This record gives sequence, C-alpha cells and structure tokens, in this order.
Amino acid sequence: MKHFFAFISIFIGVFFIPNRGSAQTNTTSKIAFGSCSSQNHPLPIFDVVVKHEPNLFVFLGDNIYADSWSMSTIKRKYQQLADKPTFQNLKAHMPLIATWDDHDFGQNDGGKQYPFKKQTKKIFLDFFNEPDSSERWKHDGVYTSYMYDFNGKKLQIILLDNRTFRDNLKTYKGEKKNDKRYTYKLDYSPHTDTNKTMLGKVQWAWLEQELMKPADIRLIGTGSQFGIEFNGYEAWANFPHEQQKMIDLIKRTRASGVLFLTGDVHYAEISRLIYPDLYPIYDVTASGLSSKWDFATPNKNRVDGPVMENHFGLISINWALPVPTIKMEIWDDQNNKRIEREISLDDIRFH
Repeated sequence: MKHFFAFISIFIGVFFIPNRGSAQTNTTSKIAFGSCSSQNHPLPIFDVVVKHEPNLFVFLGDNIYADSWSMSTIKRKYQQLADKPTFQNLKAHMPLIATWDDHDFGQNDGGKQYPFKKQTKKIFLDFFNEPDSSERWKHDGVYTSYMYDFNGKKLQIILLDNRTFRDNLKTYKGEKKNDKRYTYKLDYSPHTDTNKTMLGKVQWAWLEQELMKPADIRLIGTGSQFGIEFNGYEAWANFPHEQQKMIDLIKRTRASGVLFLTGDVHYAEISRLIYPDLYPIYDVTASGLSSKWDFATPNKNRVDGPVMENHFGLISINWALPVPTIKMEIWDDQNNKRIEREISLDDIRFH
C-alpha cells in the first residue's frame, strides 16, 4: 500500500484541486501519458502537456535513454532530464507516476538477465520520489497500482513491469519470409514455449488480486504494446500465451473497464482487440515525447493512427454522465489534436 500521505496528496491533486487557472470542473478527470523521452532532447512537449491542465502524468517507460552498465552514467542521464525547464514545468503542475521500459531499465530489449536491475530500480524510484514505505521497495520490479475515488466511482491505474521478470526474446529466423507485409528486417519471433514469461509468476499473482478490486475504469500501463499483432519487434505478441493469459485473467476476474496505455515504438496509434465473451480491449499507444520513427509496422488491430510526430496521450473521463464516457486523444508537439476516439463505459464492461 502506498504511503498514506502520498496517496492523499495525489488523491486531492487529481480530483478536487484544479490546476492554477484551470477551467475544468470536478466532473472530469484528465490523465496525460507518454513514453520515449530522451534526456538529450529539449522536450517542448511537456509544455504542451501543461497547457491541457491534466490531473496526472504517467510515464510509460524509456523515460531516459540510459542503456548502460554504469550506474553513475544512468544517474547523470536522469539528472539531465531533471534539469530541463520543460520537465520542471511539468513536475510543478501535476503529480507524476511512472513505470519503465528497456532503455531506463538499463539495456536495449533487455529482460531478467540484465545484471544491474536492482541498482537501476533504486535510481528509478529515487528519481520519481517513491515514498519510503511504498511496497515497490519491498518486492522485485517496479510494478504498482493506484486507486482514486470520485464520488463513489473508482479509477484504478495499474503500472506493470515488463522487464524485471521477462525471459529472453526469441530470435527471428525467417518464419515470416513469405509474408509480403514485412518489407523491413525483423528481429524477433513469437515464443512457442509457454513456459517463457513476460511478467513472471509473482507479478501475475499480484495482478490477479488487483483486478479483483472494485473499480469502474482500469488503466493498465505497460512499456510494450499489448494490442498489436506480431510485427517482429518487441511487443506482447512475442509472448502470445502471455497475451492470452491477460485476456483470460480479465475474463476470469470479471474486471470491467480495462484500457491499456502503452509506448515503445516512437509513434502513436490506437489498437482494438475483439475476443468472444469479452468487451473490446483498447490499447492507446503514445510513444514519442522526443523520439520519432520513419515508418509504422503492420497492425491489423489499428483503428486510429499512426501519428509519426512527437506527441502525448490524453484520457479524459466524464464522470458526470449516468454512464461515464472515456475520450482517448493524441496531441502533437504543435498542440494539434491528431486522434480522438470516445467510448462509453458501457462499451468496455461486462453486463
């Protein structure tokens, strides 16, 4: 459980005290999020985020580009981020919560074999001012959850750790050579060994308990994309049995209101998965606070995007309606809205 006073501080800041000059009312919660922020970039996107006056910002990983076995180097790169006026502006206007991905974990595409994961975890938690009494200090990895209450309606934010316990990826060996959609070099193939894990046994057990808690809307943040099809790069699709395990867990726990927030790929898109006996599962990818990519990979599940310019994501929940609505948006670094999709809570819950 989070430190009580830290929880209260976030609770009040998110739902009851508008930001300075805010025109929003207490009927709407606004959660901004993003990933892939190089410490070597000026990161003007953070000033754009502040203009939207969100109640919270969620870092989804690659919060710096460390990629080092030197802890002093990683600390120096976090300090570069901390010193940026735009980051200081963001931090001054809203609470920040975070999980990590590979580059701030310490190794490109790294998993549980990275030898300094305990050391980089401490640096990560220190940077984001994790309370001393937080459960994050007591278990391996950085997974955690938050619960916010709004007049009897509950928003749960679950941040997963897709690095600390993850088995090595399976090297691509030409399995898709006859598929003409793949015009680029593929790095990885889906695992067929169902013993290979993304989250690890302990984190899976913890997640099941989290999904059993009463909540109206659940935002699950994870560094790697959840809702896309296999594309030869890092994604949950490289562990298809783990992806299916997540779907089965949502069904088994009857956890309504699940929406994924993801990063990693240096562009934005919204994906949607359709399964029998389950509501649609949306995955909003916001990846490119500073980073860009020159193409988007094939994704049959894509319903919006891609957006290739620097951007952030924004979830707006209108609690005032009899059935709350959830608006998913992508805004670019010129403050242009690039994607908007609105759904009703009834669209993503069991009936």
